[in-house]
Amino acid sequence: MAVHYEHDAYAWALEQAGLLRAGKLEQLDLEHLAEEIESMGKSERRALVSQLARLLMHLLKWDHQPERRSRSWRLTIIDAQAKTNRLLNDNPSLKASLPELMSEAYEDARRAAAIETDSELHAFPEKCMYSFDEAVTFQPVEH
Repeated sequence: MAVHYEHDAYAWALEQAGLLRAGKLEQLDLEHLAEEIESMGKSERRALVSQLARLLMHLLKWDHQPERRSRSWRLTIIDAQAKTNRLLNDNPSLKASLPELMSEAYEDARRAAAIETDSELHAFPEKCMYSFDEAVTFQPVEH
């Protein structure tokens, strides 16, 4: 191998892609290649949890502070819904894990909503009150 994984991950990745395309399988750095593929999958999972947490936090704020509802909150909800759906469309196998991912995201959302609304954590339900479908189809309307 001309490029070492620990010294230049980007150059290493390009080299590995070139070796794959050329069919030079015996020259591949299989151990690091497997790690990178696993990491890519974990990254997609983390991105979905992050978008779900962002969406759920804004839904909690929307419900908890109706007097502060704004165009900005509405647009953030719509954007998080779109990005969540895009991530799921790109990674449909994550749909099987939605209950677990929603639960994980809700814990993050609940903490963030408490901080952003200057409220106590117990002001928000311990269990997520939104199903996935409800969260991604909610239509925020300002008063």
